[in-house]
Amino acid sequence: MSVKQISIFVENQTGLLSEVTTLLADNGINLRALSIADTSEFGILRIIVEDVEKAAQILHENGNTYTVTEVLAVKMNDRAGGLAEILKVLANAGIGLEYAYAFLLQQAGQACLVVRVADNAEAEAALKAAGIGIATQEELF
Repeated sequence: MSVKQISIFVENQTGLLSEVTTLLADNGINLRALSIADTSEFGILRIIVEDVEKAAQILHENGNTYTVTEVLAVKMNDRAGGLAEILKVLANAGIGLEYAYAFLLQQAGQACLVVRVADNAEAEAALKAAGIGIATQEELF
């Protein structure tokens, strides 16, 4: 039950991130979550959006380089230890993270941890066995 994440490659120049987010906003694309990783030359903007296909089309039509990746959106209690609980389950199952980022959900006390792992099905099974829920794309919106 993975969700689709769009990773957009953005040159590390002042104003380019603003241009990409403005392009998406002007076309009615709502960003639910984002993460930015950068080097001296480029950055990777990772986003979760409701309409992945529309966002991808807009990015393509405007010459942006991007990929769509399947990630897990792990439901997390917004309290001390919520993150540690999830990471412990993954570690005990021998599952390493490529990257992760979190955001708050609209429901009070609820957050979501987006994780990129080598095997989504294996991670999902370990988390579900521990009673930890996985969100769908629809649930995030």
